[in-house]
Amino acid sequence: MVSSTAVSSSVARVQEATDPVVGAARYGAVQTLMDSLLHDVRNPLNAMAIHLEVLSEKLKAETGQVPPSQEKNLKALREQIQRVDGILRQFSDFIVAKGGSAGEVDLSDATTRALAVVAHEGRKRRVTVQVAVEAGVQVRLADTSELGFFVIQALLRAFRRAEGGGSVRVTVRAEGPSAVLEVDDSGGEAAPELADAVAALGLRCAQLGVELHVRGGCCRLIFPRA
Repeated sequence: MVSSTAVSSSVARVQEATDPVVGAARYGAVQTLMDSLLHDVRNPLNAMAIHLEVLSEKLKAETGQVPPSQEKNLKALREQIQRVDGILRQFSDFIVAKGGSAGEVDLSDATTRALAVVAHEGRKRRVTVQVAVEAGVQVRLADTSELGFFVIQALLRAFRRAEGGGSVRVTVRAEGPSAVLEVDDSGGEAAPELADAVAALGLRCAQLGVELHVRGGCCRLIFPRA
């Protein structure tokens, strides 16, 4: 007779072995799903924008101007349509691997946009975020589209480690011929560490000539400056 403890142990070992495989499969579907999401959401957004302008013209029929009380509502709807479209573009930029070319890219801008994308995640995990981003720090990469991957991975690692009321400090600065992205968290040595995510970050850094230093609550990426 097999004990429940043995069964639980066996299930745990199987789950531990398959989780990275299952996770990779889930991630592999993201690009396709994101493309579908962009298409299926943007079409209704475009239709809404068109109908909004038709409605605006109808409201002008008698006086040639939209009544002030209605203009405020129309303006709010236009802004929300643009906001949703912008959010979709941002998420696509950071999620979908596009395979870019070598060149220069703005680390400061990428970090600021990434912080906006993961802002909800920080709030959900009750993490306080402090930001010190030096403006206009340009880096040189063999694949400029991968900058978002580096930034997002460093941020999410810190959010996971600091979950439950901790803090994260994000710094971007120029240091001589290098540009530094530093993400420090208050998680401490006992904080959970996702080894697979760190390994993937290290692999991509090695492939693209970026230095990675991960120790405790500090994740530092050093890029060649443009």
